[in-house]
Amino acid sequence: MNLDTLYSELTLKTKTKIVLLVLDGLGDLATKEQGYLTPLEAARTPNLDALAGNAAQGRMLPVAPGITPGSGPGHLALFGYDPLEFQVGRGVIEALGLGIDLKAGDVAARANFCTLDDKGIVTDRRAGRIDTKVCEELCAVLSSKIRKLGTTEVIIKAGKGHRFVVVFRGSGLEGPLTDADPHHEGAPIPTVAPVNKKSAKAGKAAQLIKDFYKAALPLIAKRKPANGFLMRGIAHQPDIPSFEERYQLKPACIAVYPMYKGLAQLVGMAKLEGPQTIAEQFERYLTEYDHYDYFFIHYKYTDMYGEDGNFEAKKKAIEELDVALPILLKKRPEVLAITGDHSTPCPVKGHSWHPQPVLLTSPLSGWDKLQRFTETGANTGSLGIFEAKYLVRLMQANAKMFDKFGA
Repeated sequence: MNLDTLYSELTLKTKTKIVLLVLDGLGDLATKEQGYLTPLEAARTPNLDALAGNAAQGRMLPVAPGITPGSGPGHLALFGYDPLEFQVGRGVIEALGLGIDLKAGDVAARANFCTLDDKGIVTDRRAGRIDTKVCEELCAVLSSKIRKLGTTEVIIKAGKGHRFVVVFRGSGLEGPLTDADPHHEGAPIPTVAPVNKKSAKAGKAAQLIKDFYKAALPLIAKRKPANGFLMRGIAHQPDIPSFEERYQLKPACIAVYPMYKGLAQLVGMAKLEGPQTIAEQFERYLTEYDHYDYFFIHYKYTDMYGEDGNFEAKKKAIEELDVALPILLKKRPEVLAITGDHSTPCPVKGHSWHPQPVLLTSPLSGWDKLQRFTETGANTGSLGIFEAKYLVRLMQANAKMFDKFGA
């Protein structure tokens, strides 16, 4: 029997409230340069520590040992979808998060402005993290000049900071394509190609991307620092079963960044728009408490500072969330899980394969009696090391949502 089928057969409908709080990229490494502490271990976190005493801890593998996940696979796993079975292009996620209503056959790309030197070499992949206002101005320039490529409509929409989305809407298109992004400075923008070289539709989409670059780059060539752009996650929208059908829980998402709203929307979560700070996100949770069964609350800054390699800023971001945590706990859910979608260690300055720590607390979670929520403590916790796709099932079990299996 398929395991998901078994879970579905055992599922009971309850009135339990469940919260998944994701500190993006939370996991880190304790190096000599960092005093043999991770940012989570170095941070002052009295509220997280208070939860730790009455919780179970462990570590999670987002995909499989040694595999470094993107944000898409990392979050889909947290939502209980096997990231090897449900592969979603980052462009699709970002487009949904920005409120673009994707249609069958649309190909979407996640893009960000970058800095190029006079030889076309990428010198800054994020163009100095330009302000959102600058991104909007640049997108307006591109949108006003490039509305169509042949018979294909081109939709350009700004996101936050240096990020934006490009959607190609026409007939006979599909993804996925390779990235127009070297993923590091010191290299030119790669030419895209179909992942499936036998797909004529993907070949057509790849040619459109090349045509788009040819038309767009001259329009911003004299802009500084954002005189170029990178594109990745170029794909079409797959068919994914809804979260509510799968788990018998009415879900909502409280996130700031479009990509994470898009991931939530992809599985049918309601997007609760408006909050910009973690305190405002927790306040919105209090307001919506009676309207949903499951809340996904996303916090970006731990990942952002990990990618910058900024230990102190990542530590401070954890402390800022901890200060706001009592707001959430005014209406403490019966089941609360706190974790990351992956690790973003400061020494790596990017995502990594290292298992991320997880804390799970409920009246039935068991008490590991640990004094703090840290990577070191999580290594000794009763949850052990498990695949992230099972976290939602553990949360359901703690919510008494499963009948007994067998006689």
